[in-house]
Amino acid sequence: MRLKKQYLHIFITFLLASSAFAQETTISPWPKTTNTNQPWARWWWMGSAVDKPGLKKSLVDFHDAGIGGVEITPIYGVKGEENNFIDYLSPKWMEMLDYTIHVADSLHMQVDMVLGTGWPYGGSHVTLPHAATKLIVEKYQIKKNETFDRKIEISDTKEKTPAQLLYVVAYGSNGTYANLTDLVKENLLKWKAKKTDYTLYAVFSGKTGQQVKRAAPGGKGFTLDHYSEEALNAYIVPFNNAFKGREGKVRAIFNDSYEVYGTDFTPRFFEEFKTLRGYDLKEQLPLLLNETDNEIGNRIKSDYRQTLSDLLLNKFDKSWTKWANEKNFKTKLQAHGSPGNLIDLYASADIPECETFGSMPFDIPGFRREKGDIREGDADPVMLKFSSSAAHIAGKPLVSSETFTWLREHFKTALSQCKPEAEDLMLNGVNHIFLHGSTYSPERAKWPGWKFYASVNFNANNSIWEDAPSLFSYIANCQSMLQQGKADNEILLYWPIFDTWDKYQKGSLFFQFKIHSLSEWLYETSFYDTTKSLMKKGYGVDFISDNFIAQAKVVDGNISLPGGTFKSLVVPSCKKMPLTTLQKLIELQKAGAKIIFEGLPESVPGFHDYKKQEQELLTILAANKVSVTPVSDVFKTLEDAQIYPETLVNTGLKYTRRTIDGEKIYYLVNHSSKTIEGFIPLQIGNKEVVIFDPLNRDYGNAMVQKTANTTLVKLKIEPGQSYFLKTENTASQKKWNYYEATAEAIPLNGKWQINFDKGGPQLPPAATVSNLESWTKLSPEAEAFSGSATYGLVFDNPNSKTENWSLNLGDVRESAKVWLNDKFIGTAWSVPYQLNIGKLKPGKNTLKIQVTNLSANRVRDMESKGQEWKIFYEINMVDKDYNKFDATKWSPMPSGLLGPITITPLKQN
Repeated sequence: MRLKKQYLHIFITFLLASSAFAQETTISPWPKTTNTNQPWARWWWMGSAVDKPGLKKSLVDFHDAGIGGVEITPIYGVKGEENNFIDYLSPKWMEMLDYTIHVADSLHMQVDMVLGTGWPYGGSHVTLPHAATKLIVEKYQIKKNETFDRKIEISDTKEKTPAQLLYVVAYGSNGTYANLTDLVKENLLKWKAKKTDYTLYAVFSGKTGQQVKRAAPGGKGFTLDHYSEEALNAYIVPFNNAFKGREGKVRAIFNDSYEVYGTDFTPRFFEEFKTLRGYDLKEQLPLLLNETDNEIGNRIKSDYRQTLSDLLLNKFDKSWTKWANEKNFKTKLQAHGSPGNLIDLYASADIPECETFGSMPFDIPGFRREKGDIREGDADPVMLKFSSSAAHIAGKPLVSSETFTWLREHFKTALSQCKPEAEDLMLNGVNHIFLHGSTYSPERAKWPGWKFYASVNFNANNSIWEDAPSLFSYIANCQSMLQQGKADNEILLYWPIFDTWDKYQKGSLFFQFKIHSLSEWLYETSFYDTTKSLMKKGYGVDFISDNFIAQAKVVDGNISLPGGTFKSLVVPSCKKMPLTTLQKLIELQKAGAKIIFEGLPESVPGFHDYKKQEQELLTILAANKVSVTPVSDVFKTLEDAQIYPETLVNTGLKYTRRTIDGEKIYYLVNHSSKTIEGFIPLQIGNKEVVIFDPLNRDYGNAMVQKTANTTLVKLKIEPGQSYFLKTENTASQKKWNYYEATAEAIPLNGKWQINFDKGGPQLPPAATVSNLESWTKLSPEAEAFSGSATYGLVFDNPNSKTENWSLNLGDVRESAKVWLNDKFIGTAWSVPYQLNIGKLKPGKNTLKIQVTNLSANRVRDMESKGQEWKIFYEINMVDKDYNKFDATKWSPMPSGLLGPITITPLKQN
């Protein structure tokens, strides 16, 4: 009996030990960090003046900081470096590319590249026939019985490139039409107007003359015709040769935003137009070119714009992706700025990419947005969702973004100011952030090194690089979640693009959907208003185009698309809708899909047979009057269909939601001015919930209250904070730590020892202060200093019984690493600047805080002393408003710990 008890005791001890070991060695539920979910950087190669030691050092710097890949964009060079320039695609350039790929691969990084230099696509091998093209029309008036006998040529002497005469057509005042093209010999026409007065239209295929912007050596030349597959095929010839044997070595080929100015034509446009639109545009030139706002002219202009969209999509973008995929490359496309249907264009690439420009406002207390240092931003959530919607409906797992362009004035961007901007992108579907950007800068370059004129410049020369790994880690943690499963937006919203194409635009045949001019095509539309109202209510929304509606099917009452299923499709009020789209919507509805009309189209778009089609549309609407009756309350209609919003938005939280293996992942962000605390409702019933903190990878099972339809999760999210929630069927062993303050914050007072550690132009002398204020006030050297300084303080434990303390650093300029009693606690780099520092020692405790400021003060000092660093070709350096850059006008930027610094006792609930 005693032996059995002894064995039982041993067995129980073993079980307890095994259980403890299992808890200590539990595999974290955080997804593994990969190079894809780390942030990437657009990597500017100035003059392509790169060498192998510099490439290796830069890539190692990127890797060590937490950047997963680079996107190479060669641009103009640095003055004085001409002997080091490398021509684009030359054997030497390809050798540098090969070496970059080799080093990146050894670091488990990847490489993307642009198919050219600068932007947009173009270069020295683009011949005039394949250059960006514009329509030029000359008009001549001829009286009855007069003879036209002259050379037909362009009258505008400002045209610098030759234009090709395509057609000459005549329009009689009596409505007659004659094609005189065959009578033209070497641009000479002799023709008599016999029956009436005529207006002759001479149609030329002209050239915009646009050159590649910011081109690198070997990359200068005409911009490419983006409506011609023939032009594309000619363009890729040198790349076919360059990539031979390198298939699959580059991950993706990038195409920047559509900044191809003034191009509204291609030499075969009239032939393509007749095939696509069903009528001869030459017969309608007077209506197309008429400068009055009239229905028929607008219909023909709409057809013109739709044709440009079709050509860009089918002759260029899809062909480009097909070519890249055949070489085992992906494509990454910024469709905005183009004249085409953004949804279809984004979806034509493997990775749709949006971009933001400037600085957005946030209500987070302590978030600084000094008016003199910013450009007003254009990161409208509705605009951002065009790229993510395309990915979601087409089944593309990654959505990227060109991020932080002109976020602040040069050298004045703090990591804390990046965080909410990145969060807004991720909340609207982005899960593959690209930094804009980092400039290759060799060690021989004098500080601050080589700089691109519109970037934050994330590289080792910028002082923010010291703590940038914390920002990059946060982005990687978020994206590791946001690349799991699929987006879980339940509502599709139809984009009535024909209402925009049909809109009269004085002096323009084509319309560009730019992010910088949303008031021209997005704001004050029913589509925009409905999107905003649905999102405000708490619904997840993706946009859909006519082309994707044509692909839709109904499965189990849901709308099925290549990228997933949706519970409903909402049609905002619109004036024009293609007949085929209306027919398909009714077909889907009859098959069981929930189609909700806020308004009904009045007509069909376009000119060909539009009266007949319009009557058919009205007949279909009348025959289906009950099922297509517009709703007065879209929210009630959705709830009647048991499609419910996430009411958590009523707390002030922003969210996005994904689904994986039947479970939900929520990303919650507090950009409001108040702490949000309590039980937050999730629209999923009877679930356990794991909370994840992307700042530090902490996690734990939440306290929940369950009902059949919702799960309430206990949370406390301060302004500037974010969490991920993941639903589970069973609770994990590790519980989430809920902390609550047990007393007021206690100021940390005393004598702070300040030692300047690293930076320049020189290290200021050490100092001791009792009152925390900007270190720029300590000395002239400190005023000019950019870099890191360590603050040290010895303080007494106010309450030895307290098990946990929160440290609040107050106003930090700009990021801080914290040690308590020589133990590293963490990095405070974003609002709120606070860390849980655990338990204090009895008696004396030592706090050490290494603070890093911005590079602005050092640049200001350099320029004040006449030290020139702006030595770049072409645009050189400009300020945020594209005026001459002049840091001598700046005031010193506050730096260091401005306080107050406090500790708060906590207890666990």
